[in-house]
Amino acid sequence: MGTLFTPTKCAYTLRALSHLLRYPGAELRAHLGELRGALHDERALGTGRLAELDALIGRLQMLPALRAEAEYVECFDRGRGTALHLFEHVHGDSRDRGPAMIDLGQTYAQAGLDLAPGELPDYLPVLLEYASTQPPKEARAFVAEFAHILQALLAALLRRQSPYAAPVAALLDLAGQRALPVTIADEPDLDETWAEPAAFDGCSSAGQSRPDQPQPIHIQRKTHGPAANGARP
Repeated sequence: MGTLFTPTKCAYTLRALSHLLRYPGAELRAHLGELRGALHDERALGTGRLAELDALIGRLQMLPALRAEAEYVECFDRGRGTALHLFEHVHGDSRDRGPAMIDLGQTYAQAGLDLAPGELPDYLPVLLEYASTQPPKEARAFVAEFAHILQALLAALLRRQSPYAAPVAALLDLAGQRALPVTIADEPDLDETWAEPAAFDGCSSAGQSRPDQPQPIHIQRKTHGPAANGARP
């Protein structure tokens, strides 16, 4: 289902995929319709892949907030195989990760971009924010540089039957790599999603931020005045 490696415009698509891979807090969910519009207007992806992304967006719109947030945490915070910090797939906790982080941070700085304090440069949504600022050919080539990690991430998400496989597969399409179609499970019954959890069955912490939970990350363009606001969908 891969697309040809062509220099068609993809900036809005990269930005939309970046947001879809972030924690689905209230602000993100409020802009899901705009993300869908950006993906369809730019048409950098095939119709099949757009349909898969529509299914993910529809699911995020339909699920109760706590359920959507809990599913995200369960998907991306439960093991290295689905980590969105890409250097965890390559370097793990080795000392090599530090220099790689510095090199990537310098790449952002050379483009006139800064990370907000405490943000890590290898977080996939950050990489996509950076790619979206580059010319189409360079942006696709940049994504292709870490396509082997995306392939491993996609395989892990497909094994979990996660709807988040759709944006990862879309990235591989943009990089000119072949990615498998993503089958997203039918929407859960509304009565089921609104069912009361058992007492003390994790409901007190579902969807709440924790120090080790990925947070929305926004690249900020350098200015001489007050810090610019981060990118918004």
